[in-house]
Amino acid sequence: MGQSRVVQEQEATRPLREDIRFLGGILGETIRDHEGPEVFDLIERVRIEAFRVRREEVERSAVADMLDGTPTGVALPLIRAFSYFVLLANLAEDIQRDRRRAAHVAAGEPPQDSSLAATYAKLDAADLEGASVAEQLTDALVSPVITAHPTETRRRTVFDVQAKITALMRLRRRLEPGDPGYDDTELRIRREVLTLWRTALIRLARLRIQDEISVGLRYYDLTLYDVIPAINAEVRAALRSRWPDVDLLERPILRPGSWIGGDRDGNPYVTADVVHTAAEQAAAYAFGRYLGELVELEKSLSQSARLVRVSPAVTALAESGYDDPAVFADEPYRRALHAIRARLSATARRALDRLPDNGLATDAEPYPTPQAVLDDLDAIDASLRASGDALLADDRLAALRHAVETFGFHLQGLDMRQNSEVHEQVVTELLAWSGAHQDYASLSEAERVDLLATELRTRRPLLGPNARLSELAAKELGVLRAAKDVIDTFGAAAVPNYIISMCTSVSDMLEAALLLKEAGILDPGTPDGSPHSPVGIVPLFETIEDLGAGAATLAAALEVPVYRDLVAAAGMRQEVMLGYSDSNKDGGYLAANWALYRAELDLVEVARKSGIRLRLFHGRGGTVGRGGGRSYDAILAQPAGVVRGSLRLTEQGEVIAAKYSESGAAHRNLESLIAGTLESTLLDVEGLGDDAEPAYELLDDLATRARAAYAHLVHDTPGFVEYFRQSTPVAEVGDLNIGSRPASRKPTNSVSDLRAIPWVMAWSQARVMLPGWYGTGTALEDWVGDDPARLARLTDLYQRWPFLRTVLSNLAQVMAKSDLDIAARYADLVDDEHLRDTIFGMIREEHARTIRMYKAVTGHDELLSDNPSLAESIHNRFPYLEPLNQLQVDLLRRLRGGDDSELVKRGILLTMNGLATALRNSG
Repeated sequence: MGQSRVVQEQEATRPLREDIRFLGGILGETIRDHEGPEVFDLIERVRIEAFRVRREEVERSAVADMLDGTPTGVALPLIRAFSYFVLLANLAEDIQRDRRRAAHVAAGEPPQDSSLAATYAKLDAADLEGASVAEQLTDALVSPVITAHPTETRRRTVFDVQAKITALMRLRRRLEPGDPGYDDTELRIRREVLTLWRTALIRLARLRIQDEISVGLRYYDLTLYDVIPAINAEVRAALRSRWPDVDLLERPILRPGSWIGGDRDGNPYVTADVVHTAAEQAAAYAFGRYLGELVELEKSLSQSARLVRVSPAVTALAESGYDDPAVFADEPYRRALHAIRARLSATARRALDRLPDNGLATDAEPYPTPQAVLDDLDAIDASLRASGDALLADDRLAALRHAVETFGFHLQGLDMRQNSEVHEQVVTELLAWSGAHQDYASLSEAERVDLLATELRTRRPLLGPNARLSELAAKELGVLRAAKDVIDTFGAAAVPNYIISMCTSVSDMLEAALLLKEAGILDPGTPDGSPHSPVGIVPLFETIEDLGAGAATLAAALEVPVYRDLVAAAGMRQEVMLGYSDSNKDGGYLAANWALYRAELDLVEVARKSGIRLRLFHGRGGTVGRGGGRSYDAILAQPAGVVRGSLRLTEQGEVIAAKYSESGAAHRNLESLIAGTLESTLLDVEGLGDDAEPAYELLDDLATRARAAYAHLVHDTPGFVEYFRQSTPVAEVGDLNIGSRPASRKPTNSVSDLRAIPWVMAWSQARVMLPGWYGTGTALEDWVGDDPARLARLTDLYQRWPFLRTVLSNLAQVMAKSDLDIAARYADLVDDEHLRDTIFGMIREEHARTIRMYKAVTGHDELLSDNPSLAESIHNRFPYLEPLNQLQVDLLRRLRGGDDSELVKRGILLTMNGLATALRNSG
């Protein structure tokens, strides 16, 4: 980097450094005032020493030596201090990103990739035919699905204080010393930092699922309710202006979903009551917001019939408004809006058995559907425009219309999910009770499919009203019957999908269908009619083997007439979910990513041959080891023909908070999802052309090598599980009160039974980050050998192929957060010296090999040469990570040495919280 560029970069980051220094100074003063000078001085000495380590002025062991033997009571304020230093640094970085974006726009530079403005420019340059665009965007859908997977470690209170500090810091930047309000703003920031310091970082009790439901809905209040409808309107208008002759995006493209309260795979706390609670709380939020907007519209649309002409439709609405005709007698819009509010109140009371906020206690007729509400709102819109008042129609009324169109009565689609093993147990019991078959579990796959297909054509239920069932079967049917109630009350969009975890066969799919039939959701049809279900059956392929066989499983299911009829009744739309987490834990980073790509290629071919329209649901986590990374890049890295205007993806843990806690960030992230979807659908982004098959074969080879290297360590090395348990805080992750879900699917010590979140989170805490890279270096090195032509081939593919570029870029991001000098301290926790030296030696060698091969293939000198902002971020937070890791190791050693005091346990959990905050995507 030239000298002038260095100066420019330093000047550009000066406000960030000033903000970090300002906030850190206030935190330090707060600590000194409330914890005393001795604690403050120790924190300062540790911080200064950590900076010296970063500058390589002292040995790496300097901080560890300084902290060695620190009493637990003294360690706790140290941990809290460095955790809050990191949290405030994150806040300053977020403000800096917004500042840089604003400067980019102000300078008149071209729009950045992942923005809709950049996407529109690309579409304009491509000169696409309207008919082709319309066909590709048929039934377009982009659906971020919020899950309760527990990687978010911060409490809601902490988030609220962060938001206040962020707003105040932005205000402070707009003021100068001496300006009115400058000193007051600083005082308010100090007040919030004090609140932060006095607030406990971790929960005393594990979150209940009811808490998780409330937390998920909170993001609608923060951003999603306002941002999603606005983006939908913007995208529809932009596309229709480009292709006015075709009716694009008949439905809003962005429609959110949730798993919270419907995902019972491994979560025993999801019950029928929980399903009702999740759906009703979401609906209550939607109704409350609509009714509140109607109140405000009634206040503002005060046009007099003496001054404006009103349409007959609005006149008719006005006549059914207030009971007293004298109220707003010559203000028809107010009366019409009151009539809509009365009917919507009646709708909410019927659905919820109570009135939400801003509801009216009337005997008005409820609306049958959200479209009926829209029809009335559209009538008011049309009347305003006809009288020349479009400026008024485009304000609050437009926002309400877009919201009702997007969210309906349900707000968000609640997916159901359960493991295929549970389905098999319940179906076996139901068939035996009914007399249809006494030992379903003993049947071959072909026999199972025949029996299930027959039952799916039969209108007779398997159970009578007096059936005596096991606790498991009764609970499963109770959950599905609750889902049926939700659909009947709020509409089919309220429960759109039933996901089958660990789906390996056609019978797994038909078992779920049979349970939907027994609950009254799936209608088997009449002898002359086809079966149909408002809930789509979604197989989830998770392991590498299941991903490889997924296309064959789907093709075989479509050969079963009753299942194909169900798909036909759904408009030939079939959704398939792909699991990123378990495939990675199963086979390692590169093998899993390639297995997903290959599965997508095979599924696209099945869709082409069978005539179905395929939609993929991507089960991505926050970390690279669980499918994380930039969503826009991930979408562009999909194979050609996969997206076709439609995708769903999970949003999990701390990633939800990072993306959707603030309106600007929410808008940018949702925009990037749509931008990636439009580009992947309408443009050729794969870039391989005739070179596709040779490139695929090369990746087949690399993936095989990578998986073998990963399996040699994780599955084949004796003692690996014991090494993992001793060298990471995986056992303690289960004690961190961050979610209702247990840490393991089963009470075993097997890697296969451990959930992916604690697997990834434990390696992240120990700074190994193993799931995000291990095996890739060996694969690349073995394939290249000493052949420069092979290396050149990989470099060429890296430059041309979004898939390989994204895989290696994500790998570099996660490796940049690893630190094997710190990891060595964790390895020292392993009792068996031979085991420790063997396994950590393998990890260290592969780590070095992977970095070496990454640089060779990409041509970069550093891991983050293509991501300077992340490089700067990691550089800034290093001094805060160092003491947190060192203290965690020391506390783990004390706990495992027999000191199981409450303070030691709390200290470990606090370090885990601080490190998760610092790393920003921990699980």
